[in-house]
Amino acid sequence: MGSGTEQNHPPVEIVRAELDRPDHSAAVLDLLDAFAREPVSGGRPLPREVREELIPGLRSHPTTLILLARKDGRFIGAAICFTGFSTFRARPLINIHDLTVLDSHRGQGIGRRLLRAVEAEAREMGCCRVTLEVWNENLGARRLYGSEGYRGDGSTGGGSYFFMQKELA
Repeated sequence: MGSGTEQNHPPVEIVRAELDRPDHSAAVLDLLDAFAREPVSGGRPLPREVREELIPGLRSHPTTLILLARKDGRFIGAAICFTGFSTFRARPLINIHDLTVLDSHRGQGIGRRLLRAVEAEAREMGCCRVTLEVWNENLGARRLYGSEGYRGDGSTGGGSYFFMQKELA
């Protein structure tokens, strides 16, 4: 993972979240809350009970994988993922449940860096694919995923989500 630059921007470090660290836990909560407040995600902050239960729930869930993007000492993006298993391929897979970058840091390649870091983790784990769901209205994210080789089958989850995946090998 490590550091790198995108188009003359300061380095961005991608790290695996350690939810027993207060700074990592706070970053996950703050980034997810900022994402929830966006119109595409409902436009409302995370409810108090969700903020209280999220980190303990993520800690106790056996397949949680969270990557954080840090720039200039500040966490600015996250990929919240869970591992699953493909019965047809008899191999693990990773599902990206949430991928978010603070609005003030978009357009700098950070989402792309997070996506590629998830794929690197998936390859290291021997996963056959990475899957995700994206809001139908989130055209910017859908363009990013498409440009990175993710393909959708046109199916939606009740009309709100578009399912996409990338085969790894």
